[in-house]
Amino acid sequence: MPGQVTTEGSGFLELGPATGLAAAAGTERTARWLRGTLGAATGLPLPPGRGGNAIHLSLRPTGTEGLGEEGYRLAVTPDGVDLAGGGPAGLFWGAQTLRQLLGPHAYRRAPLSAGPWRLPLVHVEDAPRFRWRGLMLDVARHFMPKEGVLRYLDLMAAHKLNVFHFHLTDDQGWRIEIRKYPRLTEVGSWRARTKFGHRASPLWDEKPHGGYYTQDDIREIVAYAAERHITVVPEIDVPGHSQAAIAAYPELGNTDVIDTTALSVWDNWGISPNVLAPTDNTLRFYEGVFEEVLDLFPSEFVHVGGDECPKDQWKASPAARARIVELGLEDENGLQSWFIAHFDKWLSARGRRLVGWDEILEGGLAPGATVSSWRGYAGGIAAARAGHDVVMCPEQQVYLDHRQAPGDEEPVPIGFVRTLEDVYRFEPVPPQLDGEQARHVLGTQANLWTEVMEDHARVDYQAFPRLAAFAEVAWSVLPAPAERDFAAFERRMAAHYRRLDALGVAYRPPTGPRPWQRRPGVLGRPIDGPPPNR
Repeated sequence: MPGQVTTEGSGFLELGPATGLAAAAGTERTARWLRGTLGAATGLPLPPGRGGNAIHLSLRPTGTEGLGEEGYRLAVTPDGVDLAGGGPAGLFWGAQTLRQLLGPHAYRRAPLSAGPWRLPLVHVEDAPRFRWRGLMLDVARHFMPKEGVLRYLDLMAAHKLNVFHFHLTDDQGWRIEIRKYPRLTEVGSWRARTKFGHRASPLWDEKPHGGYYTQDDIREIVAYAAERHITVVPEIDVPGHSQAAIAAYPELGNTDVIDTTALSVWDNWGISPNVLAPTDNTLRFYEGVFEEVLDLFPSEFVHVGGDECPKDQWKASPAARARIVELGLEDENGLQSWFIAHFDKWLSARGRRLVGWDEILEGGLAPGATVSSWRGYAGGIAAARAGHDVVMCPEQQVYLDHRQAPGDEEPVPIGFVRTLEDVYRFEPVPPQLDGEQARHVLGTQANLWTEVMEDHARVDYQAFPRLAAFAEVAWSVLPAPAERDFAAFERRMAAHYRRLDALGVAYRPPTGPRPWQRRPGVLGRPIDGPPPNR
């Protein structure tokens, strides 16, 4: 829902072969996107120039007309289209609104007819509520080939989402080429088989599963995202969720506790007990990894995981206990904080900012760290009160792997029921924060963990339509959750489903899953009752 919309009667502006695209300095990227995307869908050439009801693109920097960097102003009159952005990003988001106004066929890759292509006469002024409007995609549990990632960047752009959190490593797979350590992909990028369903399921897919992105693939993904004003934030997990790395390089594990040479990439779900050893060798190894990561990803933030790190091996390890004494730490939680603090300082020295899951609060938070608050609001509240920046992504609200409805029809049902309406009523800023503390909430993020999503159709089903509701929560200034007009949102979704159809998105229909979207007999892990609001 845009900030301000004014319709100018019931007339239309008709675009045709003579419609020009007049791009002022600094607008070239959006002009290129309009010609490539809208040109393909409509068949209109959109030649440079001001003729034939032209579309005029311009930048109006912050302060000159009240437009922020991501704000835009769109005016459709009988004489043409004037689209102005407070910055290049704002202009691009305005182009997304322009596409919406052209109707669902504007989302196809080839024209279905010669037109007419009509825009309603309207004036829109708009800007986002949050600077971080994110989607996390887990490609470690189930690998998504590069073309699928590029497709999701397009889907994000269409919904004005601007941060792609790329979960690249975990116990079940290492998905990024690191040239200094080739075994990370030679060994760590594939597993012999895969659990089908929740980890308690007796079913297995017995074929090997794997894949990884070359460094050129990563550069392409980052460049493709940048063209769409999306920042890619990589995640390299430490010190837990690291069994794939240990399988490739056994010396990274706690060798005085277990035989790490016997480990393979994990083929099950859950939390592996096999974590990184707190040694200087491990630090130097991951510094080498991050050196290559920083070369590939220009993002301000780098995610280091930091979540779900079992301490059992450290408790049993003489080397880990000696390290605790050497560092003057209180216990194993302090050891995890030491890990995170090391990379916080290392990244800061290179002009980057560390972000990690809210477990990094345990044992003391590194001075410059930003928190992804996933176990609820509590971690984010504590971090914001301590002066740390926060991304709100509580699992009880915006983990899109959680099921969308009760009952047996939902495929591999996981977690709490989170309906479209539940996501629409999600509020990223908890009332416990005062105004100064609330400014530390950079924004919000929806997360897609893919243990039970074996292909892009399953990812689509879990993401949509709820990602559309989330996108509005992240962008628009909405009333309090109970006061939001969900009925009006549903009416707008009726039109948006047609756009998703044109994009080929295998969303969950409002009436429930289609027969081929179900997974009868595949065990999930549903949790009954309302989720805790903590």
